[in-house]
Order: sequence, then structure tokens, then C-alpha cells
Amino acid sequence: MSAAELTPDEARRHAAATVKRSKTSFGAGMRILSRERRDAMYAIYAFCREVDDIADEGGARDEKMAGLAEWRREVERIYAGAPQTPTGLALKDVVRRFNLAQEEFVLVIEGMEMDAAGPVVAPTLDQLLAYTRRAAGAVGMLSMPVFGAPRNKIADEFALSLGDALQLTNILRDVEQDAGEGRLYLPRELLEKHGCPTTPDHIERASGLPAVREEIAMIARERFASTRAALRDLDWRVLRPALLMMGVYERYLDKMTARGWANGQSRVTISKAEKLVIAARWFFAPQLSRT
Repeated sequence: MSAAELTPDEARRHAAATVKRSKTSFGAGMRILSRERRDAMYAIYAFCREVDDIADEGGARDEKMAGLAEWRREVERIYAGAPQTPTGLALKDVVRRFNLAQEEFVLVIEGMEMDAAGPVVAPTLDQLLAYTRRAAGAVGMLSMPVFGAPRNKIADEFALSLGDALQLTNILRDVEQDAGEGRLYLPRELLEKHGCPTTPDHIERASGLPAVREEIAMIARERFASTRAALRDLDWRVLRPALLMMGVYERYLDKMTARGWANGQSRVTISKAEKLVIAARWFFAPQLSRT
């Protein structure tokens, strides 16, 4: 269905349905926003979901790259006021109302192009951080104005540090799953340093893998610390949706660290009850420092 066949309300419902269907862990944070801000976040998420699906789902590389190229054109049409897709229509008023930067949407697409052109296998650390900037940092930069955060260097530091922390934590949790899909996001320098293969084959049994994971965990913890440092100069109440995610993902990192990085362990999970406790703590009294 094209945007021409939809009303703005139908486009908003399309975006909300995309969020609901995805069962994303970000949903709880979005639901606490006012309706206007929630609808805006739903539209941003729907865009991210659609470009991510192009990169992740089956199909030839050329087909994926063509689909992402079409989304580049759709972003241009959104900013020209003439979107052609339901999600584009949902974003049309959002980008104007919240003055969202077009280049951040393009960066998200660039991140998906890195996956589509891949799979990503043993990038350099610089390449990995370029990926996290696009796959997660750009989403944070788009979200901050919707939350109501100021437009300044501190807010940018919050968004980008948190994006790195969340993405690196995901990478740590998903090493084995990613390897099964032919991906290896761990940086080449660390793999070589600790005598690990630089291909997904058998990475889960490499003797040096625990040391690689520990070094990535150190970077993730540094990014969480930078997020907290920025938060001290921001209104945490405005940033509650992001803080709910921060609480959950930092708990993932804490649990992995506490049990150690030995190979062969199952993927760390957090129960629904534990997530509710974390959400309540971060909603009412965020941890601005770690003891």
C-alpha cells in the first residue's frame, strides 16, 4: 500500500502496529511518552525495523542493496514532503515537528548496508565503532529531540555513548548466534591478540574468546559510565524511555560479567519480573553513579 492510499492517522496506526508486531524491548520505554512523542517514536522505530528487515532477511545482496537504496530515496522524499510509503507518511510530520536531522536517517541506512553487504566478519575496532554509530547511535540521535532533550554536546554524548553501550552488550550476548548466521562482530585486533580465528567458524570454542569478550565488556562499561556522566547535566525525567533500556542492558552486562566469560554458556536472559523491577527503579530513581 502506498502513502497516497492512506490518511495520516492510518499511517500512524501502521507504525504502531509495526512496533507491536516486533515485540521490541524498546516498546515499554516508548509507551510512557505522551501520545505525540510516542507516535513519533513509533514512526522512527518502524523506519528502523523496515530497513533492518531488508538487511537481515533472505535474498541476494543486490536485492538488499536495492531495497536500501530505495529507502535512501524515500528519506529524501520525506524531507521534500512527498513520501510514498506508509512509514514515510508517518514520519513526514514528525521530522518537521521535532526538526530531526536527515543525515541521521541516512546513517541508519548506512549501518544496514554494512550488514547487507556482509555479513560483517571481524571488522577493525574503528569499523565496529563506525557500525555501532550507525546501527544504534543514529537512532539515539533521532530519539533525543522526540524525548524533549536539549540540542547540545552533552545530549549528543548521552545518545552516542548509550548507543555504543547497548550495541556492544548485544554483540557480547549474541556471539554464538551471530556465528551461526555467518557473522562475527568482534574486532579483528582483539581476535588476533588473543589467538582467535577471524572467521565465525569455531569461534565459540576458541580458547581466547573469553579474553576478547572481557575487553569488549570493558569498552561497554566505559560507554555506560560516559552515559551516566552526561546524564548528570541533563533532566533524567525527560530521558526515562532511554534510561529504561539502559537499566536492562546494563543488567545484561552485569550478569555476563558476574558469571564470567567461559565458553559454552547459554545466552544471558532477564525475566519479565526482573525487567519490571529494573524499569521501576530507573523510572523513579535512576542510578547516576555506580557503587
